[in-house]
Amino acid sequence: MNSINLDDNTDILAEIQEEYELIQKRIRENEGLLKQSTAEVEKWEQENVRANYQWKQIDDNFDTVPRPDIRVAHDTLLEAKSRLLTMRGQLEKLQQSQEELKHYLGIFERLLQALNLDGLQLQSSGGSASTTPRATLSSAGETLIRIVQAQEDERQILAKNLHDGPAQSLTNFILQAEVCQRLFNRDPDRASVELNNLKAAASSSFQKVRDFIFDLRPMMLDDLGLIPTLRRYTESIAQKHDSLTIDFSFTGEEQAQIPQHTEVMMFRSIQMILNLGRTYLSAQNIRIQVDVGVEEVRGRIEDDGKGFDPEVDLDPTQGDTNVQSLNGLRDRIELVGGELDIYSAVDEGSRFVIRLPIFEQEPQF
Repeated sequence: MNSINLDDNTDILAEIQEEYELIQKRIRENEGLLKQSTAEVEKWEQENVRANYQWKQIDDNFDTVPRPDIRVAHDTLLEAKSRLLTMRGQLEKLQQSQEELKHYLGIFERLLQALNLDGLQLQSSGGSASTTPRATLSSAGETLIRIVQAQEDERQILAKNLHDGPAQSLTNFILQAEVCQRLFNRDPDRASVELNNLKAAASSSFQKVRDFIFDLRPMMLDDLGLIPTLRRYTESIAQKHDSLTIDFSFTGEEQAQIPQHTEVMMFRSIQMILNLGRTYLSAQNIRIQVDVGVEEVRGRIEDDGKGFDPEVDLDPTQGDTNVQSLNGLRDRIELVGGELDIYSAVDEGSRFVIRLPIFEQEPQF
């Protein structure tokens, strides 16, 4: 008969209880955020109604309204629609997160009931009774929370990119089409000008949709592999931004057999850090080095941007900052057994080192 280690069982029970209480806390926090987001949605719904009414008034007197007033009303309507779309997206994300948290809470509740934990006093390693759970979570429990958080971080990034890119362009495209429609019979010359603007907007929107699809899943990653995809991606980014210089270099075997999940993780990590350096850290020169070894893939990204203080800017308790998405990236990298080292200082640029192990099979959680 196998012996039962009571201390180990006590640790497991404490970790389950700790996890249960942590999920309860997050649900309570989300309830407050849901109320705030709901109020914001209602506010921008009202703003949208007012902006639509103002636009209708202009439409009824289109020939007599000065062009600057039309532009102001157009921008106001666009802003109202854009903000409403953003707030609805945030509300939907919070609602989905709340549903997932309640789902996991139900799992832990059933687990606690199955283990008859009601009223149970947990034993410490010294044998004395204790009702205080351990401060640290088990690797399995911690992984569960980090996976959920990583999913939420990805959804948030996706929603923001969708709003800032295709959604905003298409909203503007629709409004320009409405202007053209109203001008056809009233002012053909102005309608022709607006049609040219509409054509340019359509081309821009199409390109943003293509870029968005590529960011979601670059098809060439499956066809060509990690290194050729990174090389083409960095060249494309440099071509689109004249003030940015990207130096990409590679060592190792370019055609090495790298597991798909490792390729995707390395590409996504470099993609995110590159965009962070370009947009928020104001970097003008970015150097990317990738080395494919026998046991790991290593990526090194350096930039000459404005830098930041990792101890302050990466601390969630210090408020939201532009670089806190790195916390989610680090979680995702660690979930596949990798490491992310961050070196930065204010006005001294930044350096990021990514190490991903090469597994024969994808890690199982």
